[in-house]
Parts: sequence; structure tokens; C-alpha cells
Amino acid sequence: MIRSALLGTLALALLAVPAQAQSLEEVLDNYYEAIGGEDAWLDVNSMRATGRTMLGPGVEAPFVRTQKRPEMLRLEFTVQGMTGIQAYDGETAWMLMPFLGSTEPEQMPAEEAKNFTQQADIEGVLINYEEKGHQVEYLGTEEVQGTEAHKLKVTLKDGDVDYYYLDSEYFIPIMVESTREIRGNMMEIETLLSDYKEVGGLMIPHSMEQRAKGAPQSQTFLIDEVQLDVEVADSIFKMPETETEEGQGG
Repeated sequence: MIRSALLGTLALALLAVPAQAQSLEEVLDNYYEAIGGEDAWLDVNSMRATGRTMLGPGVEAPFVRTQKRPEMLRLEFTVQGMTGIQAYDGETAWMLMPFLGSTEPEQMPAEEAKNFTQQADIEGVLINYEEKGHQVEYLGTEEVQGTEAHKLKVTLKDGDVDYYYLDSEYFIPIMVESTREIRGNMMEIETLLSDYKEVGGLMIPHSMEQRAKGAPQSQTFLIDEVQLDVEVADSIFKMPETETEEGQGG
């Protein structure tokens, strides 16, 4: 009798594993289809987004965000006539911040570099996540601002954890929750994604609202145009030599 009960429990446990795996697989398959397909995203070699960051009532900062495979990223934004740059060439993350009195490019501090380089993946972490060293778990459904959503726990290869919420009807991401170290403090950040538009067969959000969890203030990024497979030189992602380095080279 005891042996029979143990076998029954074992059978239930074995059945439960494929069921959960199938649920995750089903959600991800629907997600891939909703955003345009895995292969279509992997075929994109470069992407450029131009838009505006809303800094306050009537105050906008234009930006240009450029990505290129394998993992290169450059962000330019203009405030009060000055243009700041953050970039990553696949090895070195650097920045040029004239607003802070800096007139020459410099390497990003480690914590900033980590947060920035995580964004260099064109297709996002959920495509080919196992090959990239990430882990994904399906946690069921949860309501997000009145919308039922599938909740995915994503453990990145560097140990950071994000929670992705996919609309239960359309399977597109509507919110991402992250915990990151910013200026020495751990902060919970919410990113709300909306205004999805089709670009070359791919579904891309054109509005991103970011805020500290529970805070009333937020920062909104509005995308005006997305271009796929634009001609981009690798050199724009590399940190220029400073005048000091040029002098030493001479």
C-alpha cells in the first residue's frame, strides 16, 4: 500500500514537470509569433531608433539609439544644445557627458557599464535565451494595470533578475520589472511598454515609460522612427582616443 502510494506520488511529480515546461514553451512560442518570429529578428543586423525623451512639461531631449550585431550599442541625446554619448563596442563601454563638464570620452563606471551593455541585444533576452546563458521560468498570470499578463522570471547570465509581463491575449511585453544598482543603491525599476507598431514585419514598442517602483514621477521615451538594417560603421561604437592618448602616441 505504501509502495503504491509512493509510486503514485512519483508519477504525479514526473507528469508535473513536462506540464510546466509545456506552459513556458507555449507562452514563449506565442510571444515569438506576436513579435514577428525568431528568425526574422535574428536576421536583423542593425537597428536605429530616433525619438524624444520627455524631461518635463514641454521639455524634450531628442535621442538616436543605434544597435549592431553582435553586441554593439550607441545612444546619443541632446539637452540644451549639448550632445551626450553612451556607447559599447562589444568590449568597452564608454561615455561623453558634456553636461557634467566632461569634454573627452571616458570609460563608464562598472555599474553603469553593466546596466548599459545588457541593452545591446537587438532581439532581446527571450530569444535564444538558453544559448545566451539566461534562465526563464513561467510564474503564471498576474494583473498589470488592469490587464491579465503572463509573468516570466528571467535570470540573466550575470545574475540580475528581471520579470517580464506579457499581455495574456496578445503575448507582447507590457511591463518589465528590474532591480539594478544605481549610484551605489539598489533600485526597483518598472518599464511600461506600449504603442506597438509594425516595422518590417516586427512588432516594436514606440513608447517606454520608466520609473522607480511606486514613484509618481517617470521618464518617457517616445520613438518617432525605427529603421532596420541601416548602414552603420563599427567605428561609431568605439571610444575615440583622447588628446592625451594621441599625444602619447606621437
